[in-house]
Amino acid sequence: MTRPQAYANLLERSAQLADVSNATQLLGWDQETMMPRKGAPSRAAQLATLAGVAHGLLTAPEVGDWLAVCEEDPDLDGTERAQVRELRRDYDKATRLPRVLVEEMARTESEALAVWRDARPARDFAAFAPYLARLLDLTRRKAEAYGYANEPYDALLDEYERGMTTEVVRRLFDDLRARLTPLVSTVLERRGTVSSACVRQDLPEAAQAAFGLDVIRELGFDLEAGRVDVSAHPFCASAGHGDTRLTRRYLPDDLRPALYGIIHEAGHGLYEQGLPIEWDRTPLGAAASLGVHESQSRLWENIVGRSLPFCERVLPRLQTHFPGRFDATDAETLYRAVNEVELSLIRVEADELTYNLHVMLRFDLEVALLREELAVKDLPRAWNEATERLLSITPPHDGDGCLQDIHWSMGSFGYFPTYTLGNLYAAQLFDAARRALPDVDALIRRGEFAPLLEWLRANVHRHGRSLAPDALIEQATGRAPSAEPFFAYLQGKFGGIYNV
Repeated sequence: MTRPQAYANLLERSAQLADVSNATQLLGWDQETMMPRKGAPSRAAQLATLAGVAHGLLTAPEVGDWLAVCEEDPDLDGTERAQVRELRRDYDKATRLPRVLVEEMARTESEALAVWRDARPARDFAAFAPYLARLLDLTRRKAEAYGYANEPYDALLDEYERGMTTEVVRRLFDDLRARLTPLVSTVLERRGTVSSACVRQDLPEAAQAAFGLDVIRELGFDLEAGRVDVSAHPFCASAGHGDTRLTRRYLPDDLRPALYGIIHEAGHGLYEQGLPIEWDRTPLGAAASLGVHESQSRLWENIVGRSLPFCERVLPRLQTHFPGRFDATDAETLYRAVNEVELSLIRVEADELTYNLHVMLRFDLEVALLREELAVKDLPRAWNEATERLLSITPPHDGDGCLQDIHWSMGSFGYFPTYTLGNLYAAQLFDAARRALPDVDALIRRGEFAPLLEWLRANVHRHGRSLAPDALIEQATGRAPSAEPFFAYLQGKFGGIYNV
């Protein structure tokens, strides 16, 4: 077989894999938004079947043959070489997993998700515990199949942030925790100087929805290539180019979860909508990593969305959408309100300053669960003790404790550290964007978000998966990934707000 034919076959197989993945994404979106409750068993079977189909397409012997032919050709251009390299990575990982394990994981994840959705509001960890135990067993088997040098958790991290290890994450978290803890303590001593009262009002859901759509439309999210629905846990799902779906949730007496939830998911959606169309349905046409993906959502949600210029921009619209509710509010008051620091039990509602402590808690517990140093039955106790240790508060029940996140019901062990990595990347990327756009604050104040989005398109989105995460950040910012820009950002922002 000639190299051009082998390469064409690889791209055709990649397109088939992308189609199966997009169909799986669509079924997952439907499961969270529209599916009747009694459809859960059928959906679990459907997702297991599709997982098996995708695994079979990727691990077929001919794929290995085509890769070998292409890898022997020294005349591949840069894009061709990158496509082959990324498909080789996918192929090598997939061939280590038995198809029966892939199907069983997909089926169990779908079943566990349905159980979790009922267990959380019922505060019933006992109902979810058997499914969590099954998922952990399957995940350990997956880690063993992948192989790892030191920790089983390393194999899971690599799925979401290639090249990342447990040791690197722990070192990063230990350093960040040592810096954050005294800053959080100092700020909390002055918590009475900031009030969130202006955003804690009775706010109709319909008005919150309309306001959120106005905001993300102005940020640049294309609503003709996407949609917004409601789910128990907000997420972004891409069902193919031109079909990016966001979900959100509402609290009737607090603007922040709906507003910042939709901005967060729109940040993910802007990345999906900005991936290079010429690489659609190929290995390079995906995000660089979950950490890079998270950098986009956290940049728009926090660095832009919780900035003073943004508050100045949206205040008049708040006053239009919620007549009489914000007439006495000025932009400075709104800015301080949306950046209030308080000890919170719920990760997705946590402020920027304490948010990463929530991630560190989950990382420590995941590692212990994977090592079998922590039994599933003891998880609620361990969670509560860690929350008390890190945040000085204790969950009143498991719904606000170990049941609060959707991730474990989806088998997503190794995912949580990417949230903090995303925060670090976001601060570093925004620093670089500010150097390129010195008037970025004035642009935000005027609602001119296109220059910032175009900078992200050029420096992050257009590269797809062609660069490793650390290489992408270094190329975009001129320096290797570092926690320094993020911590400097936190110190500057919250030091100013709380006068410390």
